[in-house]
Amino acid sequence: MSGHSKWANIKVRKGAQDAKRGKVYTKHAKLVEIAAQRGGDPFTNAALRAAIDNAKADNVPNANIERAIKKGTGELKGDRMEEVLYAAMGPGGVACLIECMSDNKNRTLSNLKVNISKHGGAFSDSSSVLWMFQRKGIVIAKEPAGGGQKILEEMELELIDFGAEDLEPDGEILTVTTDVHQWSAIRDFLKNNGWELESAGVKYMPTQKTAIDVATAEKLSDFISSLEEDDDVTEVHTNAEIL
Repeated sequence: MSGHSKWANIKVRKGAQDAKRGKVYTKHAKLVEIAAQRGGDPFTNAALRAAIDNAKADNVPNANIERAIKKGTGELKGDRMEEVLYAAMGPGGVACLIECMSDNKNRTLSNLKVNISKHGGAFSDSSSVLWMFQRKGIVIAKEPAGGGQKILEEMELELIDFGAEDLEPDGEILTVTTDVHQWSAIRDFLKNNGWELESAGVKYMPTQKTAIDVATAEKLSDFISSLEEDDDVTEVHTNAEIL
């Protein structure tokens, strides 16, 4: 019995891992497809290049990426994927922006409203939340092997020249905040200097923050996790600040 139980547990864990991996692949495929709608050549389409780089960083198979590009350019038939932005107020009055990619907006909206209400939030008009955020370019990269603070210090002025507005080193990881139009130049500069890209693109950053305690933060984490279980949800941004 113990052997059977162990095998059952392994299968459950593997199933959960496979499901998580599948969701990651699906998210990246949608991002690639959306970006490819503006052109299927990553050398002339910076958004597509970033989407491909991010997908490869998460080990998405090349076949999945190529299929997503073909869907985006219309080479493969199917319902057109669209980007949709929704909003909600979560636990503690925290503002949430919910980015989705969907081929059926009615389905996405219906599922989202049910999920938000079920987990203690309140659906909101996006305009009532959007003013608390701004779009920024965010590039996250890992320093080269054998690198360190010296290399970053040597690069700081060049990063600023390329449009860096803020640099946040955290161990081996560097987060660079830029204007929405400058992130691709920062990405290429870091990559050409041996940095390993973790992610790059445009994100919503809060300008007005809501302070919450640790207990509320745990509820908010559960709320966000419940939203992210929906395959149409690609990212949830909040203005929470933990006291």
